[in-house]
Amino acid sequence: MRFLILVSIYVCFFLFNSVASNAQSIQKISGKVVNRNNELMMGNASVFSVRDSVIIKQQDFLDGVFQLSDINQNEIILKLTSVEFADQFLSIKFSNSSNIDLGSIIVSENNNQLNEVVVKSNPSLLKYGANGNIDVNVNGTVLATSSSVNELLGRVPNVVVADGEISIVGKGEAIIYLNGVLINYERFAAIPVSQIQKIEVISNPSARYDAEGKAVINIITKQNVESGIMGTVNQHITVSKFGGTLYNTLFDFNYSKGKFSFITNYGLQLGRNRELLYTTRTRPNPDDFMKSELTTDWKRRFNNYSNFGFGLQYSFFPNNYISLAYSGNVNDLGGITESRNSITNNSGISFYATDVDRNDVLLNQFINLNYNWTTDKGSTLFIGSQFSNYNQTIRDFIEESSLVEQTDSERDLKNNVGSRINIIAVQADYSKKINEKTKLEVGAKLSHATINSGTDFLIAADNVNFELDDALSSDFEYNEKIAASYFNYIGTLNEKVNFSLGVRAEKTSYDLFTNANGIQKFEKSYSNFFPNALLNFDLSEDWKGHFSYVSRITRPRYQALNPYVIYQDPFTTIEGNPNLLPEKTHAFEIGAMYKKFDFKVGYTYKIDPISAAALRGDTPNSYILRALNLEKGHTFFTSLSRSFNIKWWNSVNTASITWQKSVDNYYAFAFSPVEPQIYLYTNNTFTIPKLFKLQLLAWYLSDRSYGLGSENSRSTVTLGIERNFFKDALKLNFTANDIFHKFMVSGDYNVGQTQIYYHRTYSTDYFKLIATYNFGDSKKTTYKKSEVEQTENNRAR
Repeated sequence: MRFLILVSIYVCFFLFNSVASNAQSIQKISGKVVNRNNELMMGNASVFSVRDSVIIKQQDFLDGVFQLSDINQNEIILKLTSVEFADQFLSIKFSNSSNIDLGSIIVSENNNQLNEVVVKSNPSLLKYGANGNIDVNVNGTVLATSSSVNELLGRVPNVVVADGEISIVGKGEAIIYLNGVLINYERFAAIPVSQIQKIEVISNPSARYDAEGKAVINIITKQNVESGIMGTVNQHITVSKFGGTLYNTLFDFNYSKGKFSFITNYGLQLGRNRELLYTTRTRPNPDDFMKSELTTDWKRRFNNYSNFGFGLQYSFFPNNYISLAYSGNVNDLGGITESRNSITNNSGISFYATDVDRNDVLLNQFINLNYNWTTDKGSTLFIGSQFSNYNQTIRDFIEESSLVEQTDSERDLKNNVGSRINIIAVQADYSKKINEKTKLEVGAKLSHATINSGTDFLIAADNVNFELDDALSSDFEYNEKIAASYFNYIGTLNEKVNFSLGVRAEKTSYDLFTNANGIQKFEKSYSNFFPNALLNFDLSEDWKGHFSYVSRITRPRYQALNPYVIYQDPFTTIEGNPNLLPEKTHAFEIGAMYKKFDFKVGYTYKIDPISAAALRGDTPNSYILRALNLEKGHTFFTSLSRSFNIKWWNSVNTASITWQKSVDNYYAFAFSPVEPQIYLYTNNTFTIPKLFKLQLLAWYLSDRSYGLGSENSRSTVTLGIERNFFKDALKLNFTANDIFHKFMVSGDYNVGQTQIYYHRTYSTDYFKLIATYNFGDSKKTTYKKSEVEQTENNRAR
């Protein structure tokens, strides 16, 4: 603790008192691209850093005119590229003005002489931002061979994916944005990796971003302007000794002509997967002794796991367009869930076996209608609307047998669940660019969510005469309205310090009805304000720093509020908690960046943090797995990152230490000494020219104790090899993931006189072969998919 405080004081002192260079820098560059006949050309303008060849800014142009702002470099390389003319490179240094107008740039006919330079280059994987954010390049790197966006994020530094949650080391759970607009988890999972340009990890989101989530991951797709046809076909085969074999077929297609653009994609996953959970629950008190050893084995069969979508766009002008998009996914899940529970108590030993024949079908559908306008001066207006629909049907058949005091008994059960979620949302965002360094952002959003679900749990001793079990059956209704608005101002104090100040206001009102455990009705309304502040220090070309304060909220997911029962065995159920409160977070961070070294230290305070635990039920041996609110939480973290990129080797390396303490005095948790957690990450790509690429990725999370429990270490090591054929039209990749099968989530905690240990194993140890074929007469596409912010959809999981 003292070390972190001293480091923070030192960094603050250094940032405010360092003697910085007085050199000016290039802020804006513009020009007009014409051929020898003075005809306007269409193409792309990119600004590269001279030091590491990282793309700083990029813009497409249709009418020959380009303008790139916020460059903040002393020397750059400008690249102009198009199928209409040969690539042209210009080296530009700062002279007397920070705003450079290149006038008319005459380009030559297309001869592709310089294309080999681009093909042979090794793009930098990572770029650190002075505000604490990082940009991860996907296109052109081995990361682009990931089967899904979920797998891709699991390979990104500082991002941890486990138990259906995506979190940032030291920050907590993140929300997902697509091209700057919030999307839901199902939509996120359906994004074709082949369309992703880069990923932004935003540790300190401003008021412009929705207050739901402690951090933001923004996925940027490829958005270029040349007309034509482009498509990609991917076939993945994944073989795991533990989980089985999966087949993934992915297809995306883009067509553009004139002012119209069309995009569509389809993905199908078939095969098997597996997840294994071993849990012990022990009450050591001799008067109330009990030990339960429970093994739950999810042997999943994907009958039809598919996602699909299409979109239409009409561009009135290059930066003025309207778009309509429809997308969805079908998850038809089968297979068997096997539970084996051995219970020892003062009465003896009993054994229970439960086999669940899964028949779960989920259909999600989304419709978006959006309008986007960007002025020549850089101001933007976005107006969007969205309708989301979730339909889930569960028809599980359960066979249960038990051995108690040498007596066998059997019975059959049916779990029938029907659930529907409808969400309507409208949103407007306006950004006013006052000058090159000053911007005003305002926006508003309204959403309405309606959830209806019913559970009928039936029991029969003869597999014929099923009767309704009222204790395990219930109905649930939930209506929620959220109104939000935000204000964010970006400006400068002087040439070396810029800032962002904002506030987001949200009002939430909801009513809830359930007849589980008796009729319960709730009506609540609450308002929240979320201030945000960010200071950036541009001390010199090599030294940069930042300070940030961010306040956020995490509302419970709808399923966590629904008290319906997920049945595992006669003594183990998963139930929702309608009394859950939203979690509030206040986060502070100080950072410094020297060349390619990035250092951060931060503190996060949580109020009513949302957690989960196994609590005792109504009978002596029964337990309910339920989400709950703790009292408060404290997190301190510090991290150091270093990346480098040479001709044949690209390496990203990160090390961090997190100290987390959870506090609660209501549920009778047993307190334990806090132990920090170490996170180590390395990602290395080795390029052998004209032959192949090799990738070595590894990360490690050490043991930790957070006061109310502890978690054991986990790690992964992944090796991959990739080669292109037929002028890069065909790409083959072979990957060995989690070679030592060490990605296992395990830990223990004590609550209510019960000691609980858990150990969860996933199908992460696999070998995967990927074949990717690119076709078409264009390397670029124009469809710009924007969507309404979908916080409510994230909670529909």
